[in-house]
Amino acid sequence: MSRVDRCKDDSLEDTRIDSGIDSSYRATLHSEERREPSVDFGGPRDKFSTADERVDSAYGSSSMTTDSLSEMVHDWSLRDGEEQQPQSPDELSEENILTSITEDGDTLLHLAIIHEDTHIAQELIQLFPKEVLDIQNNLYQSPLHLATYLNLTDVVRDLTRKGASLELQDQDGNTALHVACQHGQKECASEMTQDFCPSTLEPVLKIQNWRGLACLHLAALNRKHQIMNLLVKKGADLNIQEGTSGKTALHLAVEMHDIASVRLLLNRGANVDAAMFNGCTPLHLAVGRQDIAIANLLFQAGADTMLRNMEDETALDLADGNDDILAVFPFDDIQISGRSVVLS
Repeated sequence: MSRVDRCKDDSLEDTRIDSGIDSSYRATLHSEERREPSVDFGGPRDKFSTADERVDSAYGSSSMTTDSLSEMVHDWSLRDGEEQQPQSPDELSEENILTSITEDGDTLLHLAIIHEDTHIAQELIQLFPKEVLDIQNNLYQSPLHLATYLNLTDVVRDLTRKGASLELQDQDGNTALHVACQHGQKECASEMTQDFCPSTLEPVLKIQNWRGLACLHLAALNRKHQIMNLLVKKGADLNIQEGTSGKTALHLAVEMHDIASVRLLLNRGANVDAAMFNGCTPLHLAVGRQDIAIANLLFQAGADTMLRNMEDETALDLADGNDDILAVFPFDDIQISGRSVVLS
C-alpha cells in the first residue's frame, strides 16, 4: 500500500486533503498548480500569492535535489546500527544539510518523515533549532503536518515537546490537529495536546480552516468519537460555529445521522437549541431529515419545539404531515391560522 493510500480518509470526498505524499515522492508532485482556498471561505489569501511570506524565507535554498536528499536519508537508514552515523551539526554542515531545502520546499526533516524513517527524523529533531522545525514546504506543510498524516506518533511527540507550533496552517487552512481529527489519528492528537492546559490550547482549538471548520467540526463530520471526547476534555468549545452557515458540531452530527455523536455532545453539555445563521436549530435539521430517533433524543434533552428559523418555521411546521415525527412531540398546543400556540 502506497503512502497516499495510507493517508486517504474514509470520509466524504470533499473533506479530503492533498497530503502531497507519494510512495516514490516524485519530484513533479509539488510542481502542479497549488490549490487556492475557496472564495467562500475566509483566510489570509495573500499568503498564497508569494513565497516571500513563508516562514522559511530566511532558510537558504540549495541546488540539492529531492533525489539526492532522499538517497541521503536512505544511506543513513542503512547505517542505522553502525557507529559511522553523523553525530553532530558540524558533520552535517559538510553537506550543507542544515541550510538546504529542495525545490519543493522540503527540509531533510520533511524527507525523513516522508520516508517514514522515524529514527532519522528523531535525530534531526534533536539537532535542528525550533525555527527549523516550523518550516513549511510548498504545500505549507510543516514536519508536524506530515508526521500526523503518516501517523508517526513518536515523531509527533518529539516535535511537540521540542516546541513545534500547533498553529501553522497548510494550504487548506488545516493545522496538524485538524489533520488528526479528520483522519482519526487519536494517538497523534493526544500527543499534540497532552502537555498543554486548556487555556493554552484554546486558540488552537478555535482555528478554522478555509472551509470554516474547527477541529471539533472535523471530528464530528468524520465520526471520530474518541477524538471528540479528547477535544472536549481539552476544553474545546462545544458550541463553536463553523464559518459558512453557523453550524455547531451538534448540527453536523444531526446532518450525519450520527446518533452516537449527538448523544456524546448532549451529555457533554452542548446547547440543544443552538441556532445556525438562518435560525435553524438541531431539531429543525432532525425533523427536516425525518430522523425520528435523533428528533426524539433532542426533544428529551429539552429542545424547544417552538423556536422559529428565518423562514418563520418551527420544527413542528417542518413535521407537518409526518405522523411518525409528530408522534415524538406531546400534543400540548393548538394551531390558529397555521401558527402553533402553547396552551397555558
